[in-house]
Amino acid sequence: MLPEPILKWKSWPLVERPWTSLILILFLILLSFLLYYITVTGWQQPFYYILGMLLVLGNLLPYFIMTEYELYEDKVQVRYLFLKISRPYTDFGCFYEDKRGIMLSTFTMPRRLDPFRGLSLRFSADKQEREKLIEILMQKIGKKY
Repeated sequence: MLPEPILKWKSWPLVERPWTSLILILFLILLSFLLYYITVTGWQQPFYYILGMLLVLGNLLPYFIMTEYELYEDKVQVRYLFLKISRPYTDFGCFYEDKRGIMLSTFTMPRRLDPFRGLSLRFSADKQEREKLIEILMQKIGKKY
């Protein structure tokens, strides 16, 4: 039998922030037309159009899909559509909060490499899990900035 998570929540920015999502989608439509005009019409290279759009959409994918977060006694688990990331608390040296969520850093102090090496835990729209999440992370990791 699988252990029950201490804390569990979901975040889906596309639905939780409708005005930002609308602006983002309009920007992506404009970008796709501009990229098409430059690469296909100007350069006659449709490969670059496809590559460019895949890179942009791939980078924004976490915004468009629902993300599930689960905190267990020994690990943090983040589940995207096709991907599950599970890391023990011992991987992290500190954590810090911003207005959208909490970043778990692999260093003992915040660093610029955190977005690449750390793990970002995005709050839900109502931020119900915020207090309990900080309490659990203080017990498991201990260092908050």
